[in-house]
Amino acid sequence: MEPMEEISGNFIHDIIDADLAAGVNDTVHTRFPPEPNGYLHIGSAKAIYINYSTAKKYGGKFNLRYDDTNPVKEGDEFVQSIYEDLCWLGAIPDGGVFYGSDYFEQCYEFAVKLIKDGKAYVCDLSAEEMKEYRGTLTEPGRNSPYRDRSVEENLDLFERMKNGEFPDGAKTLRAKIDMASPNINMRDPAIYRIVHAYHHRQKDRWCIYPLYDYAHPIQDALEGITYSLCSLEFENHRPLYEWVVDNIGFEKKPKQREFARLNVTYTVMSKRYLRKLVEEGLVEGWDDPRMPTLCGLRRRGYTPASIFDFVKRAGVAKAYSIVDYELLEHCIREELNATAARKIVILDPIKVVITNYPEDKVESFPVANNPNDPEAGTREVPFAREVYIDRSDFEEVPPPKYFRLKPDGEVRLMGAYIIKCNEIIKNEDGSIKELHCTADLETGNGKPLDGRKVKGTIHWVACRFAKDIQVALYDKLFTIPNLNDMGENETYDDYLNRDSVKILAGCKAEPSLTDEENVRYQFVRTGYFIKDSKKENTFIRIVELKDSFTK
Repeated sequence: MEPMEEISGNFIHDIIDADLAAGVNDTVHTRFPPEPNGYLHIGSAKAIYINYSTAKKYGGKFNLRYDDTNPVKEGDEFVQSIYEDLCWLGAIPDGGVFYGSDYFEQCYEFAVKLIKDGKAYVCDLSAEEMKEYRGTLTEPGRNSPYRDRSVEENLDLFERMKNGEFPDGAKTLRAKIDMASPNINMRDPAIYRIVHAYHHRQKDRWCIYPLYDYAHPIQDALEGITYSLCSLEFENHRPLYEWVVDNIGFEKKPKQREFARLNVTYTVMSKRYLRKLVEEGLVEGWDDPRMPTLCGLRRRGYTPASIFDFVKRAGVAKAYSIVDYELLEHCIREELNATAARKIVILDPIKVVITNYPEDKVESFPVANNPNDPEAGTREVPFAREVYIDRSDFEEVPPPKYFRLKPDGEVRLMGAYIIKCNEIIKNEDGSIKELHCTADLETGNGKPLDGRKVKGTIHWVACRFAKDIQVALYDKLFTIPNLNDMGENETYDDYLNRDSVKILAGCKAEPSLTDEENVRYQFVRTGYFIKDSKKENTFIRIVELKDSFTK
């Protein structure tokens, strides 16, 4: 086994360490088993990270296996997106890419074995009747009237199910375990159901499909998975997982262990609801920058490193918790503060005419590309008589201790001159058209010669060199932090933020701003931005500059 990489330990690694020391296993092989019925989201990133990093730490293998055992809502679009997301995260499935549907033949053969061993039977109860017979948490279930069918009858009926002789829901194959078990999952669970539907890989070959709790342990065992690491909702399913492995008779038995899911404030992880948002046109698509999907986060400008950093900081444990969305923002902000090139962009421009500056003169001032990285150097920003400043940097009637531009007040244009506002030119409706200012032309490279102090500094762009761009400001998709706090008769729709995107047209950018994709910038004094990969001349705000996360 290769030397272990320095990856933070957790309770799962403690289990593995004990198994390796005791000789239970000599390798570590994990898997990520998504159902291809939607796009992966930030919660999926935790499962990916745990399985991938665990295999990597112990020099083992990591598989991607599509859980495509339910043909109704699965498709190639989701298959491709899942693989793309894994590769983008850097979690390359070096153990192989597999499909649950590729094991249908073995699953069927093992089901026949269970029938022959008297451990499975064909049941005619409807879904409603099965639920009634199952009992409750305090009362045992009742045996199905079909539980004691002979082996021969069960084999015949199961083959006829496979051959398509019965309609959907007419029959199921159930494991024969214990209807009085305190664990409801062990009360003769269904392991096969009839579904007459086209499968994206198997096409029309099958009309019976194994259920996840039956198929998953078989797939793990056949692939040589040693640790099936899954979220906590499967903890009560673990006895069934072990029952399947034991009763089919696998010699090498995978071990299922569970961790708490990743829950994030202002976020819904339900793929069903996310699909609803897409299908009803409430968002632009699965990759809408407001969506918690990995492709949405990618389009918004989040990096794989920031997402895995977020997962690591959120922690690996068994206890339920909900993590602040602000922690995710903090992770990307911390990364980009060190790496993103700075650019000057005016979101809400107002023209400033510097009346004592020559009309035809153009000069340039050096501005740091990243003050946190001296090796990033500087760039030359052109300056001319007319510049744009942000409307929020001027107040006609300023509040106390206002240090930006105001009538008869002075302010430093970042990296350039100190200017003083002398005149406000207005439109007919009373709105400000432009400001006329004078510059202290001795302050281009330093402080005023007379020693006066000017506290305010604002950013600017020379009008004649400005690029016109559009900026998209995305907010949180929901209006309350914890969607579990909804009232009894409320739904997610009641808290959907209908004003979660604001498009700003006519923004002005310095000429060195490029529209290269996957390049992240800090727009000075504003936030971090990336070129939208789907909209021409549009930049998406990744995150604001201000960090509200409590460290």
